[in-house]
Parts: sequence; structure tokens; C-alpha cells
Amino acid sequence: MPRRAARGRGSTVADVHELAAAMPGAELNDGSADNPIYSVRGKSFVFFRNPRPDAVDPETGERYTDVICIWTETLEDKQALVEDPANPFFTTPHFDGYRAVLVRASRLGELDRDELAEVIA
Repeated sequence: MPRRAARGRGSTVADVHELAAAMPGAELNDGSADNPIYSVRGKSFVFFRNPRPDAVDPETGERYTDVICIWTETLEDKQALVEDPANPFFTTPHFDGYRAVLVRASRLGELDRDELAEVIA
């Protein structure tokens, strides 16, 4: 799980693409709205979500347009990430029971590249 230590530069969407593409056997496909989906042997592990009613701004009710879904190794890993207030990761009821965390692209800068790589790996 990411730990706060001496911080390097914040992560970017380009880092998500580079790290996901570097995974062994990774393939990049387009989703239904041309959103990037990274998968290995047909199973997605990182994908850029379309705006959905389950991920909205709590103040305005507007759907987030920059949500990235990253699959974790275990449900325990997911819980540790979403329960740590120092992390930008969150989940929604749509992902209850699934090993996936969500993060907004606009908050990737709160993680350095090593922290992001640990989650994507």
C-alpha cells in the first residue's frame, strides 16, 4: 500500500498509461466511449470510466468525468487504500465486493509515481 514518505513529483495520467502498458501481457483497448481499458488475457486491470451516476461531486451532484478504476490484488488491499485518509482512492457501492479502487485523475498528483506503481502492480 502506498506510504507517505519523501515525495517525488506527483503522478499524472501519463504515468497511469505508462505503468499499465508496461505490465506483462498488457493490451490497450477502447471502451464503449473510446475510454482506455488495459487488460491482460481479457481481464481489465486499469480503465478510465465513463461519467457514471455513482461517482459524483457531493456538492454539485455533477458526475466526475476523470475517474480511473484500478484493480487491487485483494479486497484487503482495496480496504486499506480507501480507508486511509491520506490516499486519494475511493470506492462506490457499484464496486462493493470487487477488488477495485477509484481515483480521480485530478487527484493523481497526491501520489508519487512509486506509490501509483505499487497500486497498479
